[in-house]
Amino acid sequence: MSKEAMQYANIIKSLLDEISSEEESVKKAAALVGDSIMRDQVIHVIGPGGHSNMGVEEMFSRAGGFACINAILDPGTNLSHGGPRSMGVERVPGYAIPVLNAYRVGKTPGEVLIIINAYGVNCMTIDCANEAKKRGVTSIAITSTSFADKLPKDHPSRHPSGANLYQSVDVFINNHLPYGDAILSVEGCEQNVGPTSTFCNCFTANYLVLETCKYLVSKGYTPPVLRSGNLPGGDEYNKDMMEKYTGKAILLF
Repeated sequence: MSKEAMQYANIIKSLLDEISSEEESVKKAAALVGDSIMRDQVIHVIGPGGHSNMGVEEMFSRAGGFACINAILDPGTNLSHGGPRSMGVERVPGYAIPVLNAYRVGKTPGEVLIIINAYGVNCMTIDCANEAKKRGVTSIAITSTSFADKLPKDHPSRHPSGANLYQSVDVFINNHLPYGDAILSVEGCEQNVGPTSTFCNCFTANYLVLETCKYLVSKGYTPPVLRSGNLPGGDEYNKDMMEKYTGKAILLF
């Protein structure tokens, strides 16, 4: 392994250790998610912008994840339709509202919306938090303070209000994203390499799932966790579990 690769690995490990220290906020969020699951509700998860969608995909329809995830994967910010388009869409005020409507967010009391966005400043992200409040939906943010606290209030990526996600939700889980995202310098390369945001988002999301499972078990409730479809009997096991949430989780079809 090269010197740079070792440095990258060590930085990622240190970030995961920092996230692991967020036990209090993760357990608080886990109780809210667990209580919602015990009410037979789906858990709404959205990643408002580009690579944030990967955090949603990490929680949806996968081995070791919950069957009850309502994954809000709107094509508007999906990078498969182009990077500049995705960035442009996430900066449109009000765009989040019809997206949340399409995924039926806020139809029943006590729902939970997990907002995954490591930077936590763009229009769609802040609008998701504001809409959750209007709809009586409990909001949980997986985000950081680094960009939010340092980025100028008039930066074009920001919501017009200048609000920060971590200050706009019911529960904030700090994913400790370093300012700049990419953290390694390579001689002869003008910009840093070695991005960190996806590691931070996905580890934090799975940490939340883990603690939610522990919470559910402590309440005598069997967590609705999916098995790998590549294991013997996996398809059959998952089919029975996912049928319970078909029609509630929009992308379970």
